[in-house]
Amino acid sequence: MAATEKVGNPADDVPAPRAVRRVALLVAYDGTPFHGFAVNDGVPTVAGALTAALEQVTNHPVHLVGAGRTDAGVHAWGQVVSVDVPASTDVANLPRALTALCRPAIVVRDAWIVRDDFSARFDALWRHYRYTILNTAIPDPFRANTSWHVRAPLDLRALRLASDPLIGERDFSAFCRKPDPDDVPAGTTPSMKRYVHLAAWSEPEPGIVRFEIRANAFCHQMVRSIVGTLVDIGVGRRHASDVMMLIRSGERREASPVAPPNGLCLWEVGYPDGTFPG
Repeated sequence: MAATEKVGNPADDVPAPRAVRRVALLVAYDGTPFHGFAVNDGVPTVAGALTAALEQVTNHPVHLVGAGRTDAGVHAWGQVVSVDVPASTDVANLPRALTALCRPAIVVRDAWIVRDDFSARFDALWRHYRYTILNTAIPDPFRANTSWHVRAPLDLRALRLASDPLIGERDFSAFCRKPDPDDVPAGTTPSMKRYVHLAAWSEPEPGIVRFEIRANAFCHQMVRSIVGTLVDIGVGRRHASDVMMLIRSGERREASPVAPPNGLCLWEVGYPDGTFPG
């Protein structure tokens, strides 16, 4: 007897695409155990951990888009992530379910349903980073993962004076790590111009010195490079006028070494509709 042939449209054997909707997550994390935010095969990353958790909760493959690609050891309080999930997903329950799988290093603070074309990265108007310095004679082990210990006293007046030239649209080539040629489209020249809205120093409590910087975007290691140079000014190793000199020169080798990653935190991301408070 001849083999029985299946009658019908071959397309009937292909599972119908699952209906999805886009959500945004507000995420906080301790970057200490991670090799940065972006997925990187073979090493633990924030996006890798979130992806695994989301796929377990939704039983669906996902692709995350983050507002900022924080480096290894850098933290976040207000990272925003956009991702498509099955339409049947209980979005209100996502923060609890994901946090249960990712804690203690990662906490999903909130979740929203957003428009289908929303991008956490490309819709962002600005990113706000906070850098914390422990400016005391003796280190504090309980702040070691979230601050840079600088023993020499910092001159807040000099730090504030040196920060003024950062405001506005500037070419920050002197404070940015040169992009990998493989990441630059052929025939293009990457721009290091960024618009800084805020660059301010404060001392919220004795022994804690804080730098806040907000810009439309940041190039690689920009904040840490700026902080490294400003701290050299604050302890008297450089002059406040060096910042404008560096901006005009565009010479990365003339800037100070970058500050360590543990003091840096992506604090907040701004969007046109103000949907995602930090």
